[in-house]
Amino acid sequence: MSGIFGYIGRRHPSEVLLRGLREVQHKGYDACGIAIVSCGETKIVRAVGGVSLLETKLKQAELIVKELAWGIGETLWVTRARPSERNAPPHQDCTGQFIVVQNGIVENLPELKGRLASEGHHFQTEADTEVLAHLIESRFKGDLFKAVQAILQEIKGSFAILAICTAGSSQLVAAQLGSPLMIGIGQNENFIASDVLALLPFTSQIIPLSEGESATISNQSVKLIAFDGSPVLRDAEHIAWSADSAGLKGYRHYMSKEIFEQPDVIRDTLRGRADITKGVTLEYEIGPAEIFRSMKHVVIVGCGSSRHAALVGEFFIEGFARLHVDVDYASEFRYRDPLLGPDTLVVGVTQSGETADTLAAMQRARDKGAFVLSICNVPGSTAARTADSAIYTRAGPEIAVPSTKTFTTELVVFYLLGLFLASARAAMNQDDIRGRLRLLNRVPEQLERVLDKCSAVEAVAGRLCEDYPHVLYLGRGINFPIALEGALKLKQVSYLSAEAYPSAEIKHGPIALVDKRTPVVLLAPRDTVYAKTLADLEEVKARDGLVFAMAAEGDREITGRTDYVVQIPEADPFSNPFLTVVPLQLFAYYAAVLHGIDADRPRNLAKGVIVE
Repeated sequence: MSGIFGYIGRRHPSEVLLRGLREVQHKGYDACGIAIVSCGETKIVRAVGGVSLLETKLKQAELIVKELAWGIGETLWVTRARPSERNAPPHQDCTGQFIVVQNGIVENLPELKGRLASEGHHFQTEADTEVLAHLIESRFKGDLFKAVQAILQEIKGSFAILAICTAGSSQLVAAQLGSPLMIGIGQNENFIASDVLALLPFTSQIIPLSEGESATISNQSVKLIAFDGSPVLRDAEHIAWSADSAGLKGYRHYMSKEIFEQPDVIRDTLRGRADITKGVTLEYEIGPAEIFRSMKHVVIVGCGSSRHAALVGEFFIEGFARLHVDVDYASEFRYRDPLLGPDTLVVGVTQSGETADTLAAMQRARDKGAFVLSICNVPGSTAARTADSAIYTRAGPEIAVPSTKTFTTELVVFYLLGLFLASARAAMNQDDIRGRLRLLNRVPEQLERVLDKCSAVEAVAGRLCEDYPHVLYLGRGINFPIALEGALKLKQVSYLSAEAYPSAEIKHGPIALVDKRTPVVLLAPRDTVYAKTLADLEEVKARDGLVFAMAAEGDREITGRTDYVVQIPEADPFSNPFLTVVPLQLFAYYAAVLHGIDADRPRNLAKGVIVE
């Protein structure tokens, strides 16, 4: 997986390309490189590691830019070839005339490479993308765009391609199938990137490429063409995000900044949707209530943190709307033969809107006649464009690889969706719905009180994450998905082993792991299963387990029986997931800092998994 970026115009291209690649570096940081064409000269610079290393090498390279220039770049997370400068992007053909960057997977690569080798092509690297450069060379007859269109009939997989020619062609050529690309429109200059974040420093006017579309991009025009050759007309969209919102603003890491932004982004997600007088107002986003009145079944699909949010959403929708809900891994759902129809609502949850398995699951649901709803954060994303309707989480740009604020805003959307469905189906009266909205509107202020206790969480992380290699997370009912999310966060950013279980399940095996060397993180807010949670706590303490609990303010029962406690505001059970997950995010973050790990870019992980 990778982030790709292209530019054509009269600015110094290296500065533009470096800025663009910095903004997509969360997509991969094993290796990177750029290629620039100007004044009849071509310059290619590659580096192993992040964009800062590439910038250092560029300062040593001499590049004269006096007129129109164009270039492409890529920063990647390797999936096959080992990171090395030789394998780093971008890649060329035998002649050096065609230069390509690519994001995704070409499935029939061995077949194509074998055929090209038999035709006399010589490969210099182990990288997949080099094959595409040679393929363009083999199909080139004086027109770069036609050569790219020709190879699209030969390659199979999920990909986004940017190609340039070093001679006689002042343009970028792009194509996408199952991997995002969006064009940024400027004044006598244009841009293209795999992530809208990379375009925001330069323009807010965006044209997203849809599935199976190509584009030719000059400094003065953009032309879209479908793979079958038919022209495509599409106006630019205005993206309201700002480049400033993606800055660090004094924080050490983006993960920390994004954790502390959660009260404000939850307010943004609620704004205009959670009116105490009018109720939940989602009709203008997802359609009139009548569409959902006949729904008998809800299926939610997602991956990673989004799936954990879906598991909380199951409690909201079943509890409020009294609808049967199933939650599935998107990567598993797509290979099943599920029973779906017009009375099934399928919700695809993906913060990026580009998660390959979630998109495939959503398409499978559409093929079976279900109504498909997308919950995502990125405007203009593939999920939003291909679903029947979409709800945006309004979390703003999230740069750190671990999801934090997008997770809690997904919870907000599920809460609102549950109330909207309850109203549509008359499963709750309007007074009860208004009461629920009052409780939800209190969450941002309650979260601010939780964040005020960050130093207490940091102290616990310092004690529990330095000497103990394995951590157990326990929660009952609606708290169990939060335990899953807490364990995932700790694994992602600190590289410590962590597992989560429903609290009652500990006696069916995991309790064998509990001793004085095993920290146990226990979610223990006062709720309907509080008495059972106290019994679980006694079992752990009887085996000398170290217990770190999330408990309600003033709860002396928990405080007197545990080793460490972070107190959260006393709240309604349906509000507790918002309040318990934030200390767990902080716990993981401080554990990463303690171990000297870059929490924004954990090893082997990328933001938005666009390969299957």
